[in-house]
Amino acid sequence: MTASKLTGAALFFCVLGTMLLLPPLVLVFNVERRLFGVPFELLYLFAVWLVLIVGTRWFAHRLPVDEKADEAGDGG
Repeated sequence: MTASKLTGAALFFCVLGTMLLLPPLVLVFNVERRLFGVPFELLYLFAVWLVLIVGTRWFAHRLPVDEKADEAGDGG
């Protein structure tokens, strides 16, 4: 995958993660059912959170390093 496609996918991942945590979609999982005593809404939030952490780690590993930004932010 090229760097520009990977950057676009990372941006899409960020926007998708934000949308998945918005109240209208979270409230879909606000039901009276529980799994092992834990409400579905809480399970959904933690599942999305875990997927976002793992996905961010994957993108951070795969995206190329921008040397220009490293040189400009070196400061000393």
